[in-house]
Amino acid sequence: MPDIPAIPRIAAEAAATKVPMVPAYAVLPRVRRPLAAAFRALIALTAATSVTITLFAGSPLRALTHFTIQSGILAAAVFTLSSGRAWTARRPLPPSLTTGTLLYVTAAGVFHHVILANGTPPGGAAPLTGWQALSNQLLHTALPLAAALDWLLLTRPAPLRPHHAAAWLLFPLAHLTFTLTHGAFLSPNAPTGSPYPFLDPTRHGYIGALSNATVLTLACYNLALLLIAVDRIRPGPGPRRRPPKTGFRLQPPVG
Repeated sequence: MPDIPAIPRIAAEAAATKVPMVPAYAVLPRVRRPLAAAFRALIALTAATSVTITLFAGSPLRALTHFTIQSGILAAAVFTLSSGRAWTARRPLPPSLTTGTLLYVTAAGVFHHVILANGTPPGGAAPLTGWQALSNQLLHTALPLAAALDWLLLTRPAPLRPHHAAAWLLFPLAHLTFTLTHGAFLSPNAPTGSPYPFLDPTRHGYIGALSNATVLTLACYNLALLLIAVDRIRPGPGPRRRPPKTGFRLQPPVG
């Protein structure tokens, strides 16, 4: 039996009677979050200040090769944008971006305290003092803790999946690749040596350095999976508001 063609008027009336799906922010008023904005602005200021001190205290080009400095610059940019969005009641940044930033600063802090903090400085350098010591603690301790508190207390859970963990590894893998091969791109008069002694092929050979890089990559991936697992069970910030009884089906925002 052939299909009966749709009658234009009846089809239009039937489509009009369907309940449309609209975003929740189109019905519910947007709410400014000054506390979250202020805390995120403080995190951005901490990251920017510590990075600036590190750049001016030594060689800027060499400092920029450190994963900690790169993740600190990313954190300063992300938390500045996130603070502005919370202050103006705009839609939050994508959860994959904010959680990925948390992963990078946390990994930098954990690796520093576990691997580097208890060892001797590379090349026999003197221990950090003064402003350099302050910057070191801000980047490796204060910044990861503050970012974690913002994520746990001021950020709503998001539908993160394991494939996000694999995507987040692209940045650390690119940095590890550069670290293992950066000597080939340096001029003869440039200072040699890897920014991290455990990734220096001249000390451990390429097999040893690649082995250490593999261990760090797996550790970073497991940390990413842990963040995704915690994100699925943690509560959101504040009580959830019940949507009003209307003819619309609300699609809540993520973040």
